[in-house]
Amino acid sequence: MKWLEISLQLDSEWVEPVAELLTRFAPQGAVITPLDSTFDTFDVQEPLLVRAYLPEDEELAERRRKIEEGLWHLSQIQPLPAPEFRSLEQEDWSETWKRNYRPLPVGDRLLIQPAWLPSSRREGRLTLLMDPGMAFGTGTHPTTRLCLLALEELVSPGQLVIDLGCGSGLLAIAAARLGAQTVLAYDTDPLAVEIARQNAILNQVGGQVQTIHGSLPDILAAGSPADVLVANILASVLGEMLAEGMARSVKEDGWLILSGILAEQLGTVQEAAAAQGLSHHRTLRESEWRALILQRKLPS
Repeated sequence: MKWLEISLQLDSEWVEPVAELLTRFAPQGAVITPLDSTFDTFDVQEPLLVRAYLPEDEELAERRRKIEEGLWHLSQIQPLPAPEFRSLEQEDWSETWKRNYRPLPVGDRLLIQPAWLPSSRREGRLTLLMDPGMAFGTGTHPTTRLCLLALEELVSPGQLVIDLGCGSGLLAIAAARLGAQTVLAYDTDPLAVEIARQNAILNQVGGQVQTIHGSLPDILAAGSPADVLVANILASVLGEMLAEGMARSVKEDGWLILSGILAEQLGTVQEAAAAQGLSHHRTLRESEWRALILQRKLPS
């Protein structure tokens, strides 16, 4: 069988949305690599290459049409380069597509390590082994990195941390590796929940990370507020959740890390947070993206 390779060179903020789109139609998922394969780590300030492979079978034309349609919709938000297509001979893509992944240092203490590469443990860094599977969240998107920076600042040993919309489980695993005693990782996608569970076991934090199919109503119903809650979700969804009582998901003096916010959306989310009595601590910035660090202060 032959395979059709689809590739795009993208700025880091568009890598994960495009990879998620390609993954819907590519049997082996999408691969994200640096343009220069001689680098031993990602440089997320430089464009990255996203590739996926479609079998040249009777479903190829329809899959390609849906991918091109999805890319067109994404390009209405921000212009994207046209994808490149080329036909390739049969290989074992389940392994070869992984070959050019690189470790990704984040902040001062974290290193995201592709699970299939030889260990590249570095002094002073906590390694997060990741096999993204079909779940969103590999660390290449600015919103994810902002969350990791905030977790690095706020998580301390013995805490309860909630990861709302856990995707691949990267943030939950980071919280556990940073010392959280218990991490509750929620997602509405059963596939994401299972992949996050597998990644937690891979990182030997399966005893700390509990993966749960659910969302904010389930967190509030459980009645166990966290020391830290992290949510890397669309700004519009964050606004809705704040109105629904997200503040109650953390203890008094507890922290909320809200990411997935474009610069022009920041004011709206800040207003929604202030309306719920949340105190603004800090805003983290990368490119067009923002993450809010908020604290819950009960009236005296």
